[in-house]
Amino acid sequence: MTKIYEIYGRDAHEMTKALMTAADIKSEIPDGARIALKPNLILAATPEEGATTHPGVLSGCIEYLQEAGFWDISVIESSWYGEKTERSMKVCGYDQVCDRYAVPFYDLKKDSVRTTDTPFRPMDICAKALDADYLIDLPVLKGHCQTAMTCALKNLKGCIPDREKRKFHSDGLFEPIAALGAVLKPSLIIVDSICGDLNFEEGGNPVPTNRMMLGTDPVQMDAYGCQLMGLDPDDVPYIALAEAWGAGSSNVVNEEIVRLNEPERAKGYPNASGLVRELTRNVHADSACSPCYAALVRALYMARREGIRITDRISIGQGYRGKSIKGIGIGNCCRQAERCVPGCPPTPREILDLLR
Repeated sequence: MTKIYEIYGRDAHEMTKALMTAADIKSEIPDGARIALKPNLILAATPEEGATTHPGVLSGCIEYLQEAGFWDISVIESSWYGEKTERSMKVCGYDQVCDRYAVPFYDLKKDSVRTTDTPFRPMDICAKALDADYLIDLPVLKGHCQTAMTCALKNLKGCIPDREKRKFHSDGLFEPIAALGAVLKPSLIIVDSICGDLNFEEGGNPVPTNRMMLGTDPVQMDAYGCQLMGLDPDDVPYIALAEAWGAGSSNVVNEEIVRLNEPERAKGYPNASGLVRELTRNVHADSACSPCYAALVRALYMARREGIRITDRISIGQGYRGKSIKGIGIGNCCRQAERCVPGCPPTPREILDLLR
């Protein structure tokens, strides 16, 4: 079991550096290590759409490493099948980050591969990922229409060639994702949970939490991601498979979560997409923190999938502190509501239980 560091805010660059500083990452990296950073650049979409890793995560990570005296750093990634990685990295602003810090970017679609034994079957894995002494996984925590969620383990899928990606889908995704995680273990995971998509890997319905996390166990980070999204790890079968195959532990203990600041640092959220506007039509927000609002959105989404029709007024936000509220209140700021889900923030599951 390892610690998970968590921070709230809106500056991805500074949040990343703060997480790495708190965890004293520089002391964990061997001298002269070849460090590879693996973001999520699935397609040519801006991070604000909820699909790709914010460039500030990349720049913050590189700056921390260079200030600590590490210079053998590269960025490695391949976009999904049918998309050009070079186009994705430019749309996301990664070309500017790499130029600013003089760090090379390697398109793994053009990389050599090595066939590697895994617990499921032999797989072709890109050489630059296998040869890294210290692999840093920079996933986006977001929904996925086939696997329910995607985070640390599934982000490693960018380290295989396109022909292997097609095999993953024909194999049903779960077993190959778990098996890849068992042989390609990242040394560090920094999760971008700033505004991951509600349900689709390719973005379009971002749900802002303005939150980031750091850990060293990809299975644990995925299990914690499930908790934050209101999912049970059993809803994501590759988590248990990866644990059984030695990729890590799914055990998450609240006492091991180190929170660097409070959710109040995550105020504000962008204009809602069409789906989010529909889900929140009965919601009255007044100075709501984005982690609390995101938990509510995910709970409303799950309620709709269960066929639950909600007509009650739902109040959320610091503007309701100390006020009597009709209907449902979300979070500690709305304790005076007729019915309240306490927490700072409450989990989507806790909110869903009340909605049921």
